[in-house]
Amino acid sequence: MYENFSFKTKYNNGLRTGIISTPHGIIETPAFIFCATKATIKGLTPNMFDDSQIILSNTYHLFIEPGPDLVAEHGGLHKFMGWNKPMLTDSGGYQIFSLGYGSVSSEIKGAREFKNKTLLKINENGAIFRSYRNGDKKLLTPELSIQIQNKLGADIILTLDECTPFCFSKEKTTKSMHRSHRWELRSLEEFKKLPTDNQALYGIVQGGVYEDLRIISTDFVNQNDFFGVAVGGSLGATKEQMYDIVNFTMSRLRKDRPVHLLGIGNIADIFNGVQNGIDTFDCVHPTRIARHGCALVMREYRDRDDKEHINLNNSKYKNDMSPIDTTCDCYTCKNFTKAYLHHLIKSEEMLYMSAITIHNIHFMNRLMKKIRTSINDGTFGQLYKYWIN
Repeated sequence: MYENFSFKTKYNNGLRTGIISTPHGIIETPAFIFCATKATIKGLTPNMFDDSQIILSNTYHLFIEPGPDLVAEHGGLHKFMGWNKPMLTDSGGYQIFSLGYGSVSSEIKGAREFKNKTLLKINENGAIFRSYRNGDKKLLTPELSIQIQNKLGADIILTLDECTPFCFSKEKTTKSMHRSHRWELRSLEEFKKLPTDNQALYGIVQGGVYEDLRIISTDFVNQNDFFGVAVGGSLGATKEQMYDIVNFTMSRLRKDRPVHLLGIGNIADIFNGVQNGIDTFDCVHPTRIARHGCALVMREYRDRDDKEHINLNNSKYKNDMSPIDTTCDCYTCKNFTKAYLHHLIKSEEMLYMSAITIHNIHFMNRLMKKIRTSINDGTFGQLYKYWIN
């Protein structure tokens, strides 16, 4: 399997860079994967984020609308949306369980109680849920998830797993993890049956916040025929706990496979992940905050030390004639001032969402390139000190 894929790494002072080769091009790692959830990054055409190496789309949403068969008629997601670089699709499980348990980040990644919403039932066969569009009852099985992703045609696809929230007991987390492992094996068997020469399958590590469960789950993915690995599940109630779990998990995983950290992508989280060998990250954070008027910036430009962005809604920017970042060469920074962007926000002109999204994507791509360069030339410690300390 995976004849059209490869993963090569280079280490310097214990840190690694890598190259993931896919049928749609290479991905230099560490890399950030931007969320084109419904086959689009909101408000942008593909040429507006062309400096990105890879994007991801969401199996759950595309399963509901427009449906994988229509996408397949277009020749797959690449042709459907006009993107010719690597793509990843998730399995759909994360959205089913997160929407069912309450919300994506606060329930799966956090420590709050949940209220059941769209998830109806989980059994050995799969997950039964209601469509958020029309309320139709649907069943997503491991086999169907792989079939859908095969039709969508992304380069990298994921096995179906169950995502447990922080508030689950160890007993429930254990039961869920073992069921996820069985689903992953079924996903792998279905993958082998389909024409998947141009796709690579990632297994997923579960186990919640429990080290003994993480050991079982890392051993499971290490021993099976996955091209790469995604670290998933609840990562704790605090940043410190999340870092401990990620660090412990990474210490157990094989070093010859690319590793993706699911749904995590703040700057501090990226630096911690890179230190522990994470190759790719995804998160809605850069594009989501842009739609609320927030722009990612260097440390010296921040409004507050505990924020990674500035809020252009603030009146202090009404007469600010400087760009978001004088060192940034994105379209927004070369053409628009903070005063103009503030005006667009206050006037409720949609352009501000696109303009700030363009900047935030470019910001993240610049940051990842700096990280790769710093690893190769031995200056990662200095870069870490600037961003984190």
